Amino acid sequence: MIGIKTGWALLLSCQVLAVATQAQEARKPMIQQNVPLDSIRLSDPFILADSKTKQYYMTGTGGLLWKSPDMKRWSGPYSVAQPDPASWMGPKPMIWAAEIHPYQGKYYYFATFTNQAVKIDTVQGTPIERRACHVLVSNQPGGPYVPVSGGDATYLPANKPTLDATLWVDKDKKPYMVYCHEWLQNQNGTIEKIQLKPDLSGTVGESKVLFRASDSPWSRENPRTGPARPNKVTDGPYLFRTGTGRLGMIWTSWIYDVYTQGVAYSTSGTLDGPWVQEKDPITPPNYGHGMLFRTLNGKLLMAAHSHQDIKGRYHRVPHLFALDVSGNKLVLGKPYQP
Repeated sequence: MIGIKTGWALLLSCQVLAVATQAQEARKPMIQQNVPLDSIRLSDPFILADSKTKQYYMTGTGGLLWKSPDMKRWSGPYSVAQPDPASWMGPKPMIWAAEIHPYQGKYYYFATFTNQAVKIDTVQGTPIERRACHVLVSNQPGGPYVPVSGGDATYLPANKPTLDATLWVDKDKKPYMVYCHEWLQNQNGTIEKIQLKPDLSGTVGESKVLFRASDSPWSRENPRTGPARPNKVTDGPYLFRTGTGRLGMIWTSWIYDVYTQGVAYSTSGTLDGPWVQEKDPITPPNYGHGMLFRTLNGKLLMAAHSHQDIKGRYHRVPHLFALDVSGNKLVLGKPYQP
């Protein structure tokens, strides 16, 4: 027979569990159907055209995922990222710029995780939160994405804020993580590479700087005094090869208050560079953080988001552009409607 105190304890425990479950259910996003692309608000869009499932999977900032059979209408958002709540990320990390990469029979979720409760540095009076690129894995493109079994607790140093990781297999057949070291700490953002383990479960060796924000001839910012100077921001690297085998990278910064995407090319054809920046940006003003993909029918497209600053709040929407890399360089075409 259960005593009164024990009974009350069990009842209270059940009530707490019920409240917690209700709160968890309330946090789940409401799934929508038949949503056109231009009605979705999403930063840093990344689209995987998966030939196995004949579906498109779109992710980005927020840890959520959208699905579509034809890119005309989307369903979502689905919650797919399940990092370890006992890890350095904490129970509720911010998730930015997620990408999904098929690799050796699995699907890998490259994303930026931020634990706002942990500060790793203070630069010029600004506290730097713990923010880092990390990798999750799934057997299915729609997730859920969980920590890699036996994977490293951290892929990059804990005292270094990093973001916007992408995957690239270089000419040496080794996988690499290419990412940004945030300008908030180094005051001149860099794009760097680090080798990954063969199963992407962690990193190998030290990172190498590929180029800095100040290398760009087009990025600009207004200092408090003196003439304009190169912008500090590096954002959203994504790699590709042209039809001639030339290695290129699109990446994003700012021209004063205009969000802008440019391109650089490696003269060696490998990640080691040296990297030469194109003189002019490649997308219209206030478009950026792009990536390249081929549709299920083989058409090459760029996905990027438009950027508006409305009363201090960013409004970002995914867009598609036709693209040609059959020659020696990337040529951006017209906006594409599925």
